[in-house]
Amino acid sequence: MRRLSFAISMALYLPSAAFATCGGSFSGFVEDLKAEAITRGHSRASVSEFFASVTQDDRTLRADRSQGVFRIPFTDFTRRVISQSRLTNGRRNADRYDAIFDRAEAEYGVPRGVLLAFWALETDFGAVQGDFNTLNSLVTLSHDCRRPELFRPQVFAALELFEAGDFDPARTTGAWAGEIGMVQMLPGDILERGVDGDGDGHVTLKTSVADALLSGARMLADFGWQRDEPWLAEVVAPAEMDWSVSGLETQKSVAEWARLGVIPRGTDLPRRLQASLLLPQGHKGPAFLAFDNYRVFFDWNQSFTYVTTAAYFATRLSGAPVFDARAAEPGLEDNQMKHLQQKLAARGYDVGKIDGILGARTRAAVQSEQQRLGLPADAWPTTDLLDAL
Repeated sequence: MRRLSFAISMALYLPSAAFATCGGSFSGFVEDLKAEAITRGHSRASVSEFFASVTQDDRTLRADRSQGVFRIPFTDFTRRVISQSRLTNGRRNADRYDAIFDRAEAEYGVPRGVLLAFWALETDFGAVQGDFNTLNSLVTLSHDCRRPELFRPQVFAALELFEAGDFDPARTTGAWAGEIGMVQMLPGDILERGVDGDGDGHVTLKTSVADALLSGARMLADFGWQRDEPWLAEVVAPAEMDWSVSGLETQKSVAEWARLGVIPRGTDLPRRLQASLLLPQGHKGPAFLAFDNYRVFFDWNQSFTYVTTAAYFATRLSGAPVFDARAAEPGLEDNQMKHLQQKLAARGYDVGKIDGILGARTRAAVQSEQQRLGLPADAWPTTDLLDAL
């Protein structure tokens, strides 16, 4: 699930004190949304038609609560989602839509491999776009008090799309979190960054490949994508080094990494560029240099595993070889991860929710404790660390 990013939302759609931000009866909450929409300048007729069919969707809430994909280790996740079929279809689509990819790179600087990776992972090249009613999902998640600030602005963005003829409240479907189309964009992102790539006067991300790919490219460019620069490159690191320099918090030039013995595997990289040493499964697993463009992926999705997989998949679609999985140390089971988070929290670390997910704050705490205990400080939690704590 990506974070709220479109500029118009925070200033324009922050609810006033007169309207409930979340909770209460669902019907009452919808009435509040309708009243607020009218105060924002939308006509009563438009608002009435837009909200006429909205209902609460328990299936959306169940999907929001059960995001087990975030607990799967990187190598397991990549093997699950990067199939030979997807690689083959990716290359076929690269040829089939060559002109569109050329245009995306010329106008926005985003390589075809990156767009193909997102297209594949989000919807299997448009084949699986989600069957959740988008308006029902957005209103349900706005009413739910877990993250209303993320979803409430998207309801009003969808209303604007409806008034422009690009959203059907009863029939528009997509992912459980409100993303629409082949590359799964939120209504606010479609409003701000949607591109009418096929020139028909509408931004139709569900059926138009040109609209979907060019909109995705524009969104990445707006997030800060740097033209003609790498995003992720596999490297070989020496068996013995100070692993505490790994992680996204530390950046060195490619030349500096080379002096530490971190060498790109099968490719040349600009020695001036800054990069971080990324160890998705510790110092015994695959290793990568992650550049500034890699960080842009987090504006699309906040899951470390998803982002790293998408970035790696993009390199594969661009001609890179399969990474060297080596002998990555096994990770912790779900109950062990929660136990570890509890131990870290008891020692004063802010790891967020005790959820068994190896997020950024848990990684930072793990690396700090590994340093304190004299373990390889690679931010990968193992049973050795759990036992030592």
